[in-house]
Amino acid sequence: MTDDARTGLGRVGIWTFAYEGQPAGRVRESAAELEELGYGAIWHGEAFGRDTVGQAWLLLSATRRITVASGIANIAFREPIAMANATRTLGEAFPGRYLLGLGGHRVDDTVHLVDGYPVPARGKALATMRGYLDSMDAAPAHGPAPDPAPRRVLAALGPKMLQLAAERTWGAHPYFVPVEHTSQARTIMGPDAFLGVEQAVVLDTDPGRAREVATAHVAAYLAMAPHQRVNVQRLGFGDEDITGRPSRRLVDAIVAYGDTETIRRRVQGHLDAGADHVCLQVLNADPAALPEREWRELAAALVSPSPSRDPLGATGR
Repeated sequence: MTDDARTGLGRVGIWTFAYEGQPAGRVRESAAELEELGYGAIWHGEAFGRDTVGQAWLLLSATRRITVASGIANIAFREPIAMANATRTLGEAFPGRYLLGLGGHRVDDTVHLVDGYPVPARGKALATMRGYLDSMDAAPAHGPAPDPAPRRVLAALGPKMLQLAAERTWGAHPYFVPVEHTSQARTIMGPDAFLGVEQAVVLDTDPGRAREVATAHVAAYLAMAPHQRVNVQRLGFGDEDITGRPSRRLVDAIVAYGDTETIRRRVQGHLDAGADHVCLQVLNADPAALPEREWRELAAALVSPSPSRDPLGATGR
């Protein structure tokens, strides 16, 4: 098992889209509770609601210690100089607590629609991300320098993007992946790069109900995210798994559903496969609702209040 002190994020964090639709006061209250529950990081997506920079500032200002991570800041939404300036500002205002995750690249030159709003693609994924990092690094800086400099990770899935993440950033933030991918990512990136894996979970002991929520999640991503289809195919899933209703084999690989012990075993699987940190995305029938009950139950089962009582095993890399 990796040393928590190496990353500062702990073994388990929370990943959520649910804050995008919540009023600012409610987000502040919830973030403060997640910190008190002992989670190591709050990861927030960016797609349909609050701007990633504003969301990060809101979460950071509502907490005192916890890491706040963009998971991810969409590079199609802002120029590299704007992202560089925003990152420096967050890093200087909240030293050591902001982690920038970058992604959202498209693999062709078509227009991507976000709720009907056209977002032009920036080009081929690898070249686009490399160029974006180059431009961020070259952006002039005239304000206070953050100390330490904010860390960056990439939303990496394929071997080449994982290699770029290890070479140019702190590491990778894979999303919508099984434990098998975590093992492959660790091999590709080597022992030193950070690997923070998103894991979707349904905390529900009714198997049929939990599986339906999990299946809907997997089906939605297969429909709207071609790069996720490519990635699961690269991992050995065929047309019978991804065409129409996703197969149970694929759903079970992507989503951990059941009781807290089932979820604990999946988290441990990622850690044993080489992950430094696993951020849990709790799914339920109402994606706009805050899964507060589930966050509390998972914290009790997975987050240690003291190093001497680790609910996760001490094995791993």
